[in-house]
Amino acid sequence: MTILSTDGKPRQRAPSKKSLQTRERILDAAENLFAQRGFEGASIRDIAEAAGVPTALVNFHGGPKDALYFHIVERRAKELSDSRLLALQRARERNGDRPLALRDVLACFIMPYLEKAMHEGAHWRAYARLVAQVSADERWKHISQACFDPTAQVFVEELSRLYPQADKMAVSTGFVFSVASMLTMSTSLWRMEALGDGAGAAALFEERAQILLQFCEHGLDATLGKPTLT
Repeated sequence: MTILSTDGKPRQRAPSKKSLQTRERILDAAENLFAQRGFEGASIRDIAEAAGVPTALVNFHGGPKDALYFHIVERRAKELSDSRLLALQRARERNGDRPLALRDVLACFIMPYLEKAMHEGAHWRAYARLVAQVSADERWKHISQACFDPTAQVFVEELSRLYPQADKMAVSTGFVFSVASMLTMSTSLWRMEALGDGAGAAALFEERAQILLQFCEHGLDATLGKPTLT
């Protein structure tokens, strides 16, 4: 029987709890496999097998493979963007009329992700590998534009106010280098551990995070000039 809304138009039934759980299981499986193998290396059949569902359900819940890839990047992007923008808003409120220091701007962008990667499950570390894939391949430019560019532009503008003498291309280049460093830390802690003192990477998270912020801060200073705080 067709269900009608109050205006007489057909109304779609809300997805059941089971359907929503199945969709999340499929997206989780796709996220892990795409992160491990890349877009070409993970097939719809592989994803279905990892999720424990028929192949047809992957197509039903995620669409074609390229649409599924977009969905798994998109679903965490808003949560991450909201965390970054909230951190920036709170930093501005604390500072009142005073401009933010460069380290504070960088921390508002970098730390929300690192905190998630270290404390909210391995899926956030897998997400970093996905973002690195998207950032490195121009065919996924539309994903970056939809999922990341609006928030990135807010931070580029914030950095531009600190460096009025630098052109926006130079600022955006420094910002992208900083993002790449963040992704490297998220995906290569094991490499730092192997080349370093052998201490557990998770135990040294705060130390590594501060090194990353210092690295990005001094890199921007060296290429753009000292920030203007007046």
